[in-house]
Amino acid sequence: MTASFSETAYAKINLALHVRARGADGYHRLETLFVFAEDGDQLEAEPAGQLSLQVTGSFASPLLETPDNLVLRAAEQLRRAFGIREGAAVLLDKRLPVASGIGGGSADAAAAIRMLCRMWAISPDEPALARIARDLGADVPACVVSRAIRGEGRGDELLPIDSAGLSGLPLLLINPGVAVATGPVFAGWDGRDRGPLGRGDPLTAAIEGGNDLESPAIAIAPVISEVVRLLVMQDGVALARMSGSGATCFALFRDLASRDMADRAIATMRPGWWRLKTALR
Repeated sequence: MTASFSETAYAKINLALHVRARGADGYHRLETLFVFAEDGDQLEAEPAGQLSLQVTGSFASPLLETPDNLVLRAAEQLRRAFGIREGAAVLLDKRLPVASGIGGGSADAAAAIRMLCRMWAISPDEPALARIARDLGADVPACVVSRAIRGEGRGDELLPIDSAGLSGLPLLLINPGVAVATGPVFAGWDGRDRGPLGRGDPLTAAIEGGNDLESPAIAIAPVISEVVRLLVMQDGVALARMSGSGATCFALFRDLASRDMADRAIATMRPGWWRLKTALR
């Protein structure tokens, strides 16, 4: 029997995101608090002679039009870096919206790295893995960890945080069905440095902070402001705002009953919006 491997590409949420400056290299310097949901896309793989990728799921269509998938790029870089001759038949079940501010391709690439390292007996402590993750994208290193962590620089300089008060918090994700490209959102940033994120309790720091990309994202997709407004109105909300560069928004709740009540209310008001009831890892 052929051994199979599986991995979850956990949805990424930016509890807060401050853009501090744009560097001479064109990249924005930022500070962000990454957390991850218990749910996400699903990957499976079996050993094979060549590398292949099959994409299924509710949000597969946009990826079928793009042959340069981050999952395949991650697999190819692993093979080159560690002299792997075997291939892998990878199946990606795309359950999260594409171009939506919750990790997407970055989370998928990170999950592929974790999964294929097990398949190909590559130690997760190999220094080359950090370089591969950074080469694939600024969010990929945090997505490899997939635990609450602070990101600085481009978001790929990772610093530990005390996540004891975050794990298990009920979480509701809402996407209004609008794909928002990251580049134009960053280009719309007003250039104002609103200061650093706090370094104390991460939830307190997030509540006192904000997402500097929310305004430029709303300028591109005004419906985002409606999503945030509806989430903020719900009972039991500890924090609600847009994640990343949008358009997915999130709310953290004090208890499961409040989250589930909010989910039902928004489903009634906006039945066409994508929703995910989950919790923080």
